[in-house]
This record gives sequence, C-alpha cells and structure tokens, in this order.
Amino acid sequence: MLKIRRVAVDTYPENTAFMLRAANGYAAEQFQALRKIEVFHNDRTILATLAISDDTCIVGHGELGLGEQAFRRLGLPEGTEVSIAQANPPRSLESVRRKIGGDELSEVEITAIINDIATHRYSPMEIGAFLVACAGFMTTHETLGLTRAMAGAGNRLEWRSELVVDKHCIGGIPGNRTSMIVVPIVAAYGLMIPKTSSRAITSPSGTADTMEVLANVGLSYERLQQVVAAEKAVLAWGGNVNLSPADDVLISVERPLRIDTYEQMVASILSKKMAAGSTHLVIDIPVGPTAKVRTQSEALRLRKLFEYVAGKIGITVDIVLTNGSQPIGRGIGPVLEARDVMAVLRNDPDAPADLRERALFLAGRVLDFDPALRGGSAYKRARDILESGAALAKMESLIDAQGRQTEPVPLGEHHFDIVAPREGTVSAIDCHQIARIARLAGAPMDKGAGIDLFHKVGTEVQQGEPLYRIYAKSDAGLRFACELAVEASGYAVE
Repeated sequence: MLKIRRVAVDTYPENTAFMLRAANGYAAEQFQALRKIEVFHNDRTILATLAISDDTCIVGHGELGLGEQAFRRLGLPEGTEVSIAQANPPRSLESVRRKIGGDELSEVEITAIINDIATHRYSPMEIGAFLVACAGFMTTHETLGLTRAMAGAGNRLEWRSELVVDKHCIGGIPGNRTSMIVVPIVAAYGLMIPKTSSRAITSPSGTADTMEVLANVGLSYERLQQVVAAEKAVLAWGGNVNLSPADDVLISVERPLRIDTYEQMVASILSKKMAAGSTHLVIDIPVGPTAKVRTQSEALRLRKLFEYVAGKIGITVDIVLTNGSQPIGRGIGPVLEARDVMAVLRNDPDAPADLRERALFLAGRVLDFDPALRGGSAYKRARDILESGAALAKMESLIDAQGRQTEPVPLGEHHFDIVAPREGTVSAIDCHQIARIARLAGAPMDKGAGIDLFHKVGTEVQQGEPLYRIYAKSDAGLRFACELAVEASGYAVE
C-alpha cells in the first residue's frame, strides 16, 4: 500500500506515476518491468506510465506520486492509500497490430480501441500507431464504426426539440471564424444551436480557442445545459463535458504529427455532433489550392463520405463547397479573430466584408432547415437579424451566460511586418503557409499571437509596403515565425 501524493507536473494527455528507485522493496529491474502500472483503491482505478525518481522532494518513501492528470482522474485526496499492480497491455492493441498489417477492423474492434483510448489506457505512442495505421487506409464501414464508437464513449446531450441545428467548417482556411457569427444569428432567430467545438488541430485557432478570448468555454455538463435552455445556444469546448472524449485525446497526438485525414475528420466532426444531440447540420468545405481540400474531385469524395456516415447515424446534412483560395477576415489567431467577429456583429463599417458575407451565407443555410421559413428568404432573414443588432445582443447575452472574461487578452507585444518584395498586385495567398507562420508565432496556445493581414488577393501594393504583421508573446516565437515568413512569405505579388 502506498499513499498518493500530488505532483505538480502536467503530463497531458498521459497519466504518469512517480516512485522512488530505492523504496518499497522493489529493485531497479522490477521498476523497469513495471513500465505501466495499475493504480487502484476500491472501485477507483487508473493506468499510469511509471517514472522513477531519485529525489525525495518529488516523492517520498511509502508514497506514489501522481501527475496532475493522473491525480485528477483517480479523484482521491492526497494521503489515500492505494495499491499498484503491473498493468497488462490493453487487449485491443492486438486489433491495432492487425490494422498496421493492413486488415480491415470490425466495429466491435474499433469500439474496444476507442473505449481504451477514452479511458487513457493507451500511451501517446500507441495512439500514434493507431492513427498512422488508419491514415494508411480506412474503409467507409470503418469510418462509420469509428464515428459511432467515439460518440458512444462519452456523454450524450438530449434536447426537447425536434430541430437542433449546427454548423461546422472542416477548417484549413485561416481566419474563417464564421461560427461565432452564425450561432448568435440563428439563436436570435429562435432555433436551438448548441455549438460545441474542439481545440485547433493544425490551424492557428479553433472556435473554442477564439471564443475563449471573450468568455469561458470550459463549461460543466450541467452549466452547458442551463446556458442552452436560457439562450438557445452555446459556444463551448466539447472536451470539458466529455462529449466524444476520445476525440480530444486523439487530437493531442494528431496535432504534433499533423495528421488530419478525411476519414478521421468525418469521424471527429460527426461523433461530436451526434453526442451533442444535433439533428441538422450545415458543413462548410472550403476548396482551394492551399486549403485542406484542393480540388473539386476531392471535395466530392469528402462530401459523399459525410453524407454516408451522417445518413447512417440519423443526422440531416447540408454540405456546401465554398471558396478556399485565401484567408477569410483579417485576423489569424484567437485575439485577432475575436476582434473581427465582434466588428461584424457590431456592424462596424470597416468590419471584414468577406467574413460578414460568408457568415450570412452559412447562417442562411442553417435557417433553411426551419420548415416554417419561406423558401429563398433565409439569407435575407439572417442579414436582417445581423443589421438590426439582434445578433450582437444575443452574443453579448451568451458571453455573460457562459462567463465573460474580465481581463482582456492583449496582443503579443513583439511584432514584425512582412513587406511586399516588389510593386504589383497580390495574385495569391498560401493558406497553409500563413497558418504555419501564425502557429510558429505561438497561436493558438498564446492567444495574443497571430497574423494581421493588410491585403487580400487582387489589391495593389508598393514595394516595401507591409503585407501583414506577425504578433508573438516572446522573442523566440517571433523569431521562429519570421524565419519561415522570410523564407516563404505566403504571398505572391505579380
């Protein structure tokens, strides 16, 4: 029996336990054998990766140190006596090995894998092996099985409404923060739209990252339901309410590997919508030479995959292909994107016109789900709601309901301008490169980091005129971003 001790070390997403090398009657060889241990007390149990310490300041004799994640997940007070045992590898790993070998997995096998991932029985290395194997190939039946398994591994939201709408963009276009405009428009109209989002995977910001500049997005399960009951909407991080919990674990491994295949994308998006209780969903697929989806044929394949899986799980989808040739709005990164969103909602004359128009188009498609709305009038209704100030009022009410951020998040204090190499016209903007530069600057983890765009495709520039400004919290972040920007600015001027 060992007494647990909280160790202030963040090992997300992995559970980590700490033990002294020369304590508790174990030899060093036995510690190595116990690379992964099971920690249990009555009905509470977790699996943890074992780290050996030679420092009694970290963990003492007769103690078992638990990192922040392991301590929180075990849910017992410090000093509680626990038992440990050598952990057997999850049986589902045999299915992962089969997948690596090129086999198609059954839905039962995929469900076992996802349940083990959701309960933190896999190490990041084992998760990476599963993701890479799936990136090699996945059938439509496996994608459907993955979607169902991910939705079934956590909580499910249920609403007393036959029509629960949502909107989702597959990403890949910097600054495309339309959801934060669509949601208040649709809620002000009167439809229920509980928008739960993940953190960014490969982009400089996601909806949850940007909304967090303005309000609390880490709502509890009960609080989220209260907000939706009062406001008909929410803009929250799904990970905090245990919706498709395996998705956030997978994302934590996908992010550094930069894995974002169509099959995993479909399963990630639709599992969250299924868990959130959505009945009708608009999916925005931007298509462009530097977007995630680069050709119409790729877009058609992705569209069919969405339609197949959505049809099987009972969600009505409206899939729209939009122009993904350049960033939307001016700001890229949480603070800058929040600035643009609020400018559109306030009807500021200098608000980004492309962000406003894209949001109105998508809001109209969502409102079209309402059978009571006359055909062809949805776009106009969305525009009227925005121009009347009703959407802004709903957003302000939603921010207050979720918990307004009392301290404004500042822009990064370090900045640098990337200038036009010659006089001419901006002929192209590389979305992929611009996103990489913003991420190197620190976005989305540093919310004040990112890029402020000064010019769009088709505008004329003079030699030496700033094309965009990079913001970073630290000198190092600015240096990393500038190195890439100087090498490949992301702009073509002809």
